Amino acid sequence: MPAYATVRDYIRTIPDFPHAGIMFRDVTTLFADPRGLRMAVDQLLHPYAGSRIDKVVGLEARGFILGGAVAHQLSVGFVPVRKAGKLPGKVISEAYELEYGRAVVELHDDAIAPGEQILVVDDLLATGGTAEAGIKLIERLGGEIVSCSFIVDLPELGGRKKLEAMGMDVHTICEFEGA
Repeated sequence: MPAYATVRDYIRTIPDFPHAGIMFRDVTTLFADPRGLRMAVDQLLHPYAGSRIDKVVGLEARGFILGGAVAHQLSVGFVPVRKAGKLPGKVISEAYELEYGRAVVELHDDAIAPGEQILVVDDLLATGGTAEAGIKLIERLGGEIVSCSFIVDLPELGGRKKLEAMGMDVHTICEFEGA
């Protein structure tokens, strides 16, 4: 196994997946390596050491892997934002735009108490649609977002700008050019 110096080095690119012209940034290779995963989790949570964080919210689906690990390291609770129909119990929903249609994410209506300090975590920031929907759900419950933390930023797709325009602090570990 080669020695990798940065989180970015662990991420493979798969051309033309899931469609022609897309350069898919595959973080499963990062997750599969214990050093890479540790490095990513440490870098996701490092800016918040000493900050008040009450819960980590992970966005469907790879945000669950990262968010759970970050929550564990911060000794706080973890809350999933899921695709519609996946959570039992009472939920609130938020629709958002995809490239070819709409999707809906949900959050348990009792998952976050008003005033709780929330860190949002996911693997990749592209257009920002999923993160924006998750943020709206958190804010509807009265949660206060400390920051949004991602491994990969795809700056050409505008997600960071969208979240920053919403007043969000955005932390990313690395970026890749192209879609």
